[in-house]
Amino acid sequence: MRRPAFIASVILAATFGSALVARQRPPVNIPATVRPIQPPDKPLPSEAESAGVTRFSFIAYGDTRSDSGPNGDGVVLHPEHSKLVDLMLARAKALASTPFPVRFVVQSGDAVLRGQNADMWNVSFTPIIDRLTHGANIPYFFSVGNHDVTGMPIGDPGRERGLANALTAVSKLIPAEGSPRRLKGYPTYAFGYGNVFVVAFDSDIASDPLQFAWVQGQIENLDRTRYPHVIAVFHHPLFSSGPHGGSQTIEPQTVALRNLYAPLFRRHHVRLTITGHDHLFDHFVELYDEKGVSHRRDDLVTGGGGAPIYLYSGEPDLEQYLAHGAAQNVRVQHLTKPGTTPAENPHHFVVVQVDGDKLSIEIVGSGPREYKPYSGRARLDLQ
Repeated sequence: MRRPAFIASVILAATFGSALVARQRPPVNIPATVRPIQPPDKPLPSEAESAGVTRFSFIAYGDTRSDSGPNGDGVVLHPEHSKLVDLMLARAKALASTPFPVRFVVQSGDAVLRGQNADMWNVSFTPIIDRLTHGANIPYFFSVGNHDVTGMPIGDPGRERGLANALTAVSKLIPAEGSPRRLKGYPTYAFGYGNVFVVAFDSDIASDPLQFAWVQGQIENLDRTRYPHVIAVFHHPLFSSGPHGGSQTIEPQTVALRNLYAPLFRRHHVRLTITGHDHLFDHFVELYDEKGVSHRRDDLVTGGGGAPIYLYSGEPDLEQYLAHGAAQNVRVQHLTKPGTTPAENPHHFVVVQVDGDKLSIEIVGSGPREYKPYSGRARLDLQ
């Protein structure tokens, strides 16, 4: 028969040993939860309420992620993005008393370096956007990029985590699930304000047939008397002269956009595309003919939201694209090119001015000198 003292020593040893093993186990990391961005106290008026508005401005930009490193996303508030938002707030204040007040902001993707990481949203992105939405009552609309949702196909676990985080972050900013202006389960939606209709979709899955059919339906069923200006916001550009779109690169997303969406845009006279992906400013114009009338679409790459600066890489290969559009006499002009040095490609945003049936843009840079990419001018009429 075992003595009580012996039994006690065994229990003590077992307890001590379990505690030692527990102390030696690696800590369990409970993933952080993405905090939704605070919405404006006064959201964007409904489409019906804004029907008579024909003069206003909005801001467009993209690629606000950091590079990897000890001072990157998830560690610090993004300094370059913060500086740009300072300028946006100043510009919105200056325009508030004019006929062209800033009514909303659109962002074309890559909010953070790794969208699956909740801390990157909470620490480095969301507090900055809160200043626009909750602080200044400016509605904010976001279209996902490859860094947000990994660029992997639907069903990939990494994509699903990134997508869940992105949708949580903007859950109080974009149309809700179940809205006729939202594709269920996708970061794909649309909204109208005044005489402008904006459709935002996920170009990481540009070949997805369900998303394409939804976007097509939204555009085809529009009252074009009400909405003469249709604007598409997505991440991967149709044309770019940066490293993602220069002469040696045609990404699968770009191929799908050119094959599926470009004909749709021509068929329904989409007026403007706002994209990013390349961290620079680039501006192409597509001209095409229909029933003896020439039409124009402006394609902006505005990826200067704070991500590492990219440089001019070369002209895009458009031989096959132009051949496919020969029946409509498609021509593509490279209106202004990015520079070949970082100083020529400052972080920036675009102010789009809507004046009835006219659009104009102004490029605002955060560098030490005024950014004037149009032959010494910062402003351009899109006529």
